[in-house]
Amino acid sequence: MSRAPRAWQRMLSGRRLDLLDPTPMDVEIADIAHGLAFVARWNGQTRGDFAYSVAEHSLLVEEIFAACHPDAGPRWRLAALLHDAPEYVIGDMISPVKTAVGPGYAALDARLTAAIHLRFGLPSVLPAMVKKRIKRADKVSAWIEAVRIAGFSEAEADRLFGRQARDLAARFEIRLRPPRETRAAFVARHEELLAAI
Repeated sequence: MSRAPRAWQRMLSGRRLDLLDPTPMDVEIADIAHGLAFVARWNGQTRGDFAYSVAEHSLLVEEIFAACHPDAGPRWRLAALLHDAPEYVIGDMISPVKTAVGPGYAALDARLTAAIHLRFGLPSVLPAMVKKRIKRADKVSAWIEAVRIAGFSEAEADRLFGRQARDLAARFEIRLRPPRETRAAFVARHEELLAAI
């Protein structure tokens, strides 16, 4: 009789996260921040001396979301910060790979998202309007990243991520820093938002 394949990952915190049945009790912000600080966006195909990490991207998305929706409270800003949190376990797959993998990726992402949200006092599924606003901020961030560090022309970025207001994009900067600095910034922002809820 063969054993079932392992479907859990040991985290640096000592937690064991079951990918098939993740629970909020096995989610720690230190693990999320550490993992995301070492996961490169754009499959690492970016300019600079450091990879542009998912943690850095998440900080930017939260900043854009807050600027576009100043009335959004800390709860939804926290949701924006955590919008890609499952990638601390599953990595950052570029859209073409997600398409090739199929619906299994979306199901795994949804399970992990629900556990992460519940761990930090968010609803397992975000309200549609909040999710739409976060997705919009995510697209603005992707456009900025594409043009400034991933080698895309503005016209190409417009086709792929939607035409973005240039004055809005100009308000934000791309930060490239060592993973330990990004990890610390992510944890600090998470703590600030949690304290404000």
